[in-house]
Amino acid sequence: MPAHDRLYINGAWVPSHDPALLTVVDPTTEEPLASVPDATAADVDDAVGAARAAAERWAATPVEERADRLRAVAAELGRRAEPLARLITRDVGSPLSFARAVQVTLPVNSFLQAARTALEYPFERAQGPSRILREPYGVVAAITPWNYPVHQAAAKVAHALAAGNTVVLKPSEVAPLSIWELTDVIDSVGLPPGVFNLVCGSGPRTGEALAAHPGVDAVSFTGSTHTGRRVSALASRTVKKVTLELGGKSPAVMLADADPARVVPAVMASAFMNNGQTCSALTRLIVPRPVLAEVEELARHTATGWAPGDPGEERTRLGPLASATQLQRVRHHITRALADGAELVTGGDEPPAAMPRGFFVRPTVLSRVSPQMAVHHDEVFGPVLAIEAYDSEDEALNIANDTVYGLAAAVWSADEHRALTLARKLRAGQVQVNGAAFDPNAPFGGYKQSGNGREGGAAGLEEFLETKAVQA
Repeated sequence: MPAHDRLYINGAWVPSHDPALLTVVDPTTEEPLASVPDATAADVDDAVGAARAAAERWAATPVEERADRLRAVAAELGRRAEPLARLITRDVGSPLSFARAVQVTLPVNSFLQAARTALEYPFERAQGPSRILREPYGVVAAITPWNYPVHQAAAKVAHALAAGNTVVLKPSEVAPLSIWELTDVIDSVGLPPGVFNLVCGSGPRTGEALAAHPGVDAVSFTGSTHTGRRVSALASRTVKKVTLELGGKSPAVMLADADPARVVPAVMASAFMNNGQTCSALTRLIVPRPVLAEVEELARHTATGWAPGDPGEERTRLGPLASATQLQRVRHHITRALADGAELVTGGDEPPAAMPRGFFVRPTVLSRVSPQMAVHHDEVFGPVLAIEAYDSEDEALNIANDTVYGLAAAVWSADEHRALTLARKLRAGQVQVNGAAFDPNAPFGGYKQSGNGREGGAAGLEEFLETKAVQA
């Protein structure tokens, strides 16, 4: 794999116009891990120019050939699964077992699914006297976060390429190293030069230049709602297509007939997975008031199984946060919640005694949270669960929907019909009933300020396709 100080533009590894580098820090040791470019506007120009030059040829490439290339990427990612998982563990802090099970398998699935979807998709169909054509936008800018670096990149890149677009990818500079491995894999399958390009750098410098670039036809962004608003504003100058997958404050509603012993561990596993750094994590547990004390005790006991530890160790379930900035933010959220009147069930804002170094946070459960508190509304993005009590099912629904976000939600009940009835009333893009497994090929995206557009499956492919009606 090439050194991390290069960009990938027009089928070649090239230096940035600015030799200055950004330092990537190991979140477990707080030591420097690598250095990566802070790509300039000139680098972005080069990458977009290469993508623009390759766009017409790639759009005309038969879908069968595009699918073959994507399947080849999936196969090679599968062959490199173990070293890639270990790299993500060092770069992001994801526990190794989680990196193997999720951080690597989801990207493989994305490339396979995008290929399958494109082969089955009706790019041209009759509708009355018209022919409806679905055509690629041209050049897609994919701007991705640090928490699931390869997965988030793969979900965008695979479907954009399957649809016939060329791509410029800008990963987060916080944890970008696995993207060099992904790029090396893509390079190995022999895509034509310019079809895929990688620029790395900070958001204000590289990301903004890419989002605003007049040569970019569509932007797909995953990250915070704050940054998503900025991306939208920049892209609007040239009226680009923009797809946003943003934050969440997802509720899990436990109805009165649900079993707390089953619900509490499952919800905490969602809240704490990937060290609490998952946009769709269930971070609010809404429970009947009569069982609040029982739920608190179950949560206190369950948290003992989530002791922070070295993410490279096989048994570790909770690793560090990705950066010092994220550590400060999460501790601030905990401190403020306690000042607002939340009760600490377990955890807290003090560093875990067993991990004096690294960006570690204790697994934290807050109870007696109310809609007036910031922790009810704000995305914490760390291993923090808020418990809220209700007195009626209508109140539970109101508490669940009382947020600007709408990415995910969950309902638990002994009566599936009752659970489904409530699920239909929740304002969220994905709703889990009784702990059902996540479907990576279902449309993924949010309501309200959790974003617009979808990733995954046919809906994900369509985000990268224009619509043309032809009458003849």
